[in-house]
Amino acid sequence: MRRLLLLLAILLSACESPAPPLKLGSNQWPGYEPLYLARQLGHLDPGRVKLVELPSSSDVMQHLRDGNLQAAMLTLDEVITLQSEGLPLRVILVLDVSLGADSVLARPEIQHPADLAGRRIGVETTAVGAVMLESLLEKAGLSEDQIRLIHLTVDRHEAAYRQGRIDAVITFEPTRSRLLALGARELFSSRDIPGRIIDVLAVEARAARQRSRQLEHLVDAYFRARDYLARHRSQALARMAPRLELSPEELEWALQGLHLPDRRENRRWLAPNGTLRQNASRLARLMRRWRLILHRPDLDQLADDRFIAP
Repeated sequence: MRRLLLLLAILLSACESPAPPLKLGSNQWPGYEPLYLARQLGHLDPGRVKLVELPSSSDVMQHLRDGNLQAAMLTLDEVITLQSEGLPLRVILVLDVSLGADSVLARPEIQHPADLAGRRIGVETTAVGAVMLESLLEKAGLSEDQIRLIHLTVDRHEAAYRQGRIDAVITFEPTRSRLLALGARELFSSRDIPGRIIDVLAVEARAARQRSRQLEHLVDAYFRARDYLARHRSQALARMAPRLELSPEELEWALQGLHLPDRRENRRWLAPNGTLRQNASRLARLMRRWRLILHRPDLDQLADDRFIAP
């Protein structure tokens, strides 16, 4: 009887279907590219983790709300927005800190931030937009009622600039590099506000509990690609650039505006009451003040460092 039960258990185990791939969404952003590089290099198994490419972060957020994704690469403010709506997320990686990759670009004749008075400024309705706008206005000595805000998702920034529908835009890479190539002038960037804008990999809380092996594989694949980027820079840039519609030289320039934390830095960011928790609290207060969220969400369990190996 024992042998029969053991045989039955083995047969049932063999018949179990494998877990479906974890669906991870993102829009275009240089800081997210190491995972796409990991896929190219064969480090990321598409049967375990499927990368879903979407036009904008707004689309990524909606797919998370609808349950079409279990994870996403987002800015920290976007994660806070979803948390405030009742979608529990866990941040398992800090992907990058923006040090110039987010910027305010204007037409060449606009030489100083103060020259934006009365001008049309394109911006996506996110806290990154709010952080950049608030800092820009402070530097320019302007109030919000002295400019004309045009709300545009990032996938519409370049077209709006080309068509003359805006005089300036709060945007980010790779759109930033393409607009600079058209002759746009940079008036302000995230380099002026270091540590304020970060991108993270967030996972739906249930998936974080139930899909630990897939998430461990995901994090390992990410850092293997990061190692390849460090050791084989030119080859990595040549692989990464086409998806962003940039040349390898333009991508190199774009990456100069980002800091990519390593494993050790990630452990500091994701530690209980670590850097991520502190930044999230400060950002949530700003978002509440700008009425981007209705209430401040619970951030105590936001950071999850279980998948960062020592």
